[in-house]
Amino acid sequence: MILVTGGTGFVGRALIRQLVANGQQVRTLIRPSPRTPNLPRGVQVEVAVAGLNDERGLRAAMRGVEVVYHLAGAEHQGARANILEVDARGTYNLARAAADLRVHRFFYVSHLSADRSSYYPLMKVKGIAEEHIRRSGVPHTIFRSALLYGTEDHFTTAMASMLSLFPVMFLPREGEVLIQPLWVEDLVTCLLWALDTPETLNHTFEIGGAEYFPFRQAAEIIQETIGKRRMFVALPLPYLRTLTVMLESAMRGFPFSTFWVDYFSYNRTCPVDSIPRLFGFLPSRFTYRLDHLKGIDWRRRAWQTFFTSPK
Repeated sequence: MILVTGGTGFVGRALIRQLVANGQQVRTLIRPSPRTPNLPRGVQVEVAVAGLNDERGLRAAMRGVEVVYHLAGAEHQGARANILEVDARGTYNLARAAADLRVHRFFYVSHLSADRSSYYPLMKVKGIAEEHIRRSGVPHTIFRSALLYGTEDHFTTAMASMLSLFPVMFLPREGEVLIQPLWVEDLVTCLLWALDTPETLNHTFEIGGAEYFPFRQAAEIIQETIGKRRMFVALPLPYLRTLTVMLESAMRGFPFSTFWVDYFSYNRTCPVDSIPRLFGFLPSRFTYRLDHLKGIDWRRRAWQTFFTSPK
């Protein structure tokens, strides 16, 4: 049995689909909520309901589990996020339970530049979560991933919405910060292959896409894909953070937060040969995997998302 936390999220749904397609028995952990969980459709998966800080619930959810894929996090909740409670303390509880119950493998998806001494809150918390896993003694593999994209992601679809609704796109640091987008299915392939690769045990790997380029170029590629032309304006980081907080407060479904600003405050890259060297395949190029942006009325979708989506 494989347990996936964060199974209703962007990465979790992609991973569960592939695990089930490969004949694995999958159980996903979802937090208690009055909303219907956004699980992958047409896929047979068990559901365990418990929060990451419910130790008794976690142990019940791990009954019969041999492998854990820990994907859950709070960063995409924006201003409502309690990353210290969910990402740090929650990971501590999950890793400790996994070690006590003799789980065979524990996989964690972190971020490039995760470091417990980082200036940026999210990267600091991710670094703390990694350390909790290492100290727990559970056999683990940690993937520090570059910025992820794909269907229902938090990057390209959010950018498409912003570009369709607003005439101006503000860029941090002149838009020259380097990013290395990684297609979500390539991350999933790494997660699956690592399960059968003993050399990955108790190691931390940094993985990213096949190319890196400035954030401005990524925005230009996205606007060309959706058929929009917008003005790009550089904005100093303090002002961009303030503007982001204001927009997040004014628009209930605003897709970005100050964590997003942190993502694009500095270069987030790793060697482009990391995946070929470790797993023997070449990750997809960014421009080849943007079909999920085509054929959509992004202006209408943005209006519905920004102004009518419940918090």
